[in-house]
Amino acid sequence: MKLIIAIIQPNCLEAVKQALTEVEVFRLTVVDCQGFGRQKGQLGARRVPDSSVNLLRKVQLQIAVNDEFVEPTVSAVLAAAKSGQTGRIGDGKVFILPMDDCVRIRTGERGPEAI
Repeated sequence: MKLIIAIIQPNCLEAVKQALTEVEVFRLTVVDCQGFGRQKGQLGARRVPDSSVNLLRKVQLQIAVNDEFVEPTVSAVLAAAKSGQTGRIGDGKVFILPMDDCVRIRTGERGPEAI
């Protein structure tokens, strides 16, 4: 089992949800967040060395999947969240983390069955 965390541009959320549906991933959590990466919150291509850091609005997707769904999930997010053919700075990141356990509250099921 893995926990996939994807940080994407808010305008890509609907496209990513559709792409996930097409690979039969139907469960996710969406969290509004803010952050900055290499561009330090600058929207333009030019960075001023002494400028202040601005936090940019992003969306975080948290997707728990069984091992066989990891690659289809990551591929769907990459395809739907990338700007154009080559992408742009600020398109986002995908993190893949091991997940030791999962428990469904309603039934008490554990592990892959609980996802």
